[in-house]
Amino acid sequence: MGNRVICMKKKDVAIRSSGDGSRSKRVSRSQRKLLGDEEMLHRRALSMAIHQAQLSQRFDGSMSRRVGSTSSRRQTLSDPFSNNKQVPDIVDSLTVKKLILVHGEGFGAWCWYKTVASLEESGLSPVTVDLTGCGFSMADANSVSTLEEYSKPLILLLQNLHEEEKVILVGHSTGGACVSYALERFPEKISKAIFICATMVSDGQRPFDIFADQLGSAERFMKESQFLIHGNGKDKPATGFMFEKQHMKSLYFNQSPNKDIALSMISMRAVPLGPMMEKLSLSAERYGKGRRFYVQTLDDLALSPDVQEKLARENSPEGVFKIKGSDHCPFFSKPQSLHKILLEIAHIP
Repeated sequence: MGNRVICMKKKDVAIRSSGDGSRSKRVSRSQRKLLGDEEMLHRRALSMAIHQAQLSQRFDGSMSRRVGSTSSRRQTLSDPFSNNKQVPDIVDSLTVKKLILVHGEGFGAWCWYKTVASLEESGLSPVTVDLTGCGFSMADANSVSTLEEYSKPLILLLQNLHEEEKVILVGHSTGGACVSYALERFPEKISKAIFICATMVSDGQRPFDIFADQLGSAERFMKESQFLIHGNGKDKPATGFMFEKQHMKSLYFNQSPNKDIALSMISMRAVPLGPMMEKLSLSAERYGKGRRFYVQTLDDLALSPDVQEKLARENSPEGVFKIKGSDHCPFFSKPQSLHKILLEIAHIP
């Protein structure tokens, strides 16, 4: 299947003036309400993160509840992430409405709070998951040594699906490796796989290899990196890594709102190193037949647009989408654009 490239135009929310003064006031009030709803979503997500940091309350397995939603009501006319334009009621024609959102390195299910809210408002059924040692998972990240163990909460979700049920998998950053691993194991349960500035690895490739241009070779990183964590002692091999906060801010969040950066700074955890250094075994018969889509972030400093372009070129996804003005976290920096793309991919027959 050939690539289908779609460029997303940058659009800002604007309230246009009108000759009808009362209508203008109604739009203004509506806009204030939407902004207030988004602020409430953030406060709830932040409260959960603070609660986690202070009390170390972490829960094993998947986190399948939404983070900080104001309503499960479906909107068809005034979706909060559609710039107040009418949203086509497309979900009734979809055969697959459930999306499983898989976070990237250091993140957790909490990072999807805006995406979960907007997808539910559009009538879809998003499910978030904490990978092992991430988010609210009780596991120590230093104890996670394989991609199988790291991906276990996602695999359990797929195993527990009804026999005929299918889902759309969405993977961010290194979460793309987990999506590829799942696609190899359960191709019959995955309708589509969406990689968001993600490690869409080839057979025999490691997730770390995708970031080699930014982080240097694996060998050099293991010898020289100041970010390595030796959870089993300094004389033992490194078990994880964690960027210091200032480095993380410039690398991941160069376009994100300050409040989402603050949320991330108190919520991100160390990254298990073993799964990032593991070579994936992907077959043409299983993984190769999956429907894969790639979303590029064009202001990304963690995974450069050139690297993302190379990934799309070498792995031939069915469709390639681009988000202008987005850093490595489009769920923070460009949630409206990300929402539109996920809806569009979900509706591709």
